[in-house]
Amino acid sequence: MEEQKRGRIVRVAGPVVTAEGISPRMYDVVLVGDLSLMGEVIKLIGDKAVVQVYEDTSGIRPGEQVTNTGEPLQAELGPGLLSSIYDGVQRPLPVLKEKEGDFVSRGVTAPGLDRATKWRFVPKVKKGDELQGGMVIGEVPEGNLVHRVLVPPKVHGRVKAISEGEFSIEDVVGELETGHGLTMMQRWPVRTPRPYAEKLLPDIPLVTGQRILDMLFPLAKGGTAAIPGGFGTGKTVTSQQLSKWSDAHIVVYVGCGERGNEMTEVLTSFPELEDPKTGKPLMGRTTLIANTSNMPVAAREASVYTGITVAEYYRDMGYDVSLMADSTSRWAEAMREISSRLEEMPGEEGYPAYLASRLSEFYERCGRVKTLSGPTGSISVIGAVSPSGGDFSEPVTQNTLRIVKVFWALDSKLRERRHFPAINWLTSYSLYSPILEEWYRKNVAEDWSSLRLWAMETLQKESELQEIVQLVGSDALPEEERLTLDVARMIREFFLQQSAYHQVDTYSPLKRQYEYMKAIKKYSELAKKAISLEVTLDRVQALKCRANLGKLKFEDEIDTGLKEIGGQMEAEFSGLGV
Repeated sequence: MEEQKRGRIVRVAGPVVTAEGISPRMYDVVLVGDLSLMGEVIKLIGDKAVVQVYEDTSGIRPGEQVTNTGEPLQAELGPGLLSSIYDGVQRPLPVLKEKEGDFVSRGVTAPGLDRATKWRFVPKVKKGDELQGGMVIGEVPEGNLVHRVLVPPKVHGRVKAISEGEFSIEDVVGELETGHGLTMMQRWPVRTPRPYAEKLLPDIPLVTGQRILDMLFPLAKGGTAAIPGGFGTGKTVTSQQLSKWSDAHIVVYVGCGERGNEMTEVLTSFPELEDPKTGKPLMGRTTLIANTSNMPVAAREASVYTGITVAEYYRDMGYDVSLMADSTSRWAEAMREISSRLEEMPGEEGYPAYLASRLSEFYERCGRVKTLSGPTGSISVIGAVSPSGGDFSEPVTQNTLRIVKVFWALDSKLRERRHFPAINWLTSYSLYSPILEEWYRKNVAEDWSSLRLWAMETLQKESELQEIVQLVGSDALPEEERLTLDVARMIREFFLQQSAYHQVDTYSPLKRQYEYMKAIKKYSELAKKAISLEVTLDRVQALKCRANLGKLKFEDEIDTGLKEIGGQMEAEFSGLGV
């Protein structure tokens, strides 16, 4: 650490403080005032430094001392990150609660990782091995998986000594011939992306078990998605479903500026959730970063960078990480507030002119990559957006849509109809579908893409026919078009509607999704033939197989039921002369 320089405060404007006499670099962390409040240098004007303070600045006055630490804002990375709950600048909230109670005083801090816990370290290298940055030197059991201890990215050399046993994260577990000691912990500046060897094409899907997402709007591992939606449309429940069921190894959940009661629900429900893959608590593979709307605005701006740095660390071990940012709108609002305090020229709706570049910078840090040590890792970012009044034309939503490849549009009208997940199938899209086609063809079924296309076309036709129905009523339509409306309704109610709280329906494997949609398509084809033979639609709709298709998704033996229903359809339709 560089020698600390001291100066004094000359101006205070909310969370923005101007200091002189500290000679800092951009993004240096400084300690402000008699309470030593943590802040970060965001602007330099001559010999003065403008600092954004991560805590409430009430009572701070000009003349108080400012100390420059000489280091940027850094995240502590090592065993102990999983199961932890942090604030936006990686202070562990449970530790602060023990110290201070429910209301934390200003200036109170604690290290991100516990120094006292001993971890069982098993080395994976031996004396004399040549090490490069990013290589695995040993393993530690952590949560529901194995924590791979890495060489810091800029360190290299030959192993002089390596130890096995129980160590704290600050203990030296190995030494290089250069004299560099290796510990289980590293620090990394949160605003700097961690290095990797090569970026790979996002051609493997992130399987979520949510039918509307996997079948119609898939997300790739290493991909980006946005979930915009108004109040109560189900952003948080969708994020929780993705955390619980997606085939990512690690979940990083950043609650960025959400209401306190919503974040409380996440903090109380997550520790109780069970990881369906291992039966252990879901928190064993989750890190939570909580920065509610009543917490200091500057720490909110830092929280997404802390989250993505933790995600990059686990990606470098070769894990697939999914990062939920809920919500990026509140993050943008924090940027807008700080920008106005800095007296910068406002852009559209008062947001700073650099809003688009900051959003791009954040989303660019995701991706599927070949790590420095060889294996493949990925970070998939799912950003919830909370547009004011549900207006998707506002700047944060529009700038996010320019960057992300998947758009899951939540719809208030679907929520009112109790259709969940309330994702609108006409306005949502996924640009990964063509890239993932080959994977689905090889791993699920040859005709996956054509089945998906058929479902989308049927829903599109329904939308067009609804305009006529509103004018003249459905009875005025020909039988074939009434059948299209009926099949689209089956796709909506049987396939797209999915209960997050039902034991069986909450998760649907890809093979089951394919068989389910195929059964609906088979019904549609047989019904078309029946109508061409002048069988009335009412007789077709009265068949038991149609009702059984709807009930099937809630039954334990769903896979057996799907096989049986094909035979039942053929028998019942042959009774109609098909």
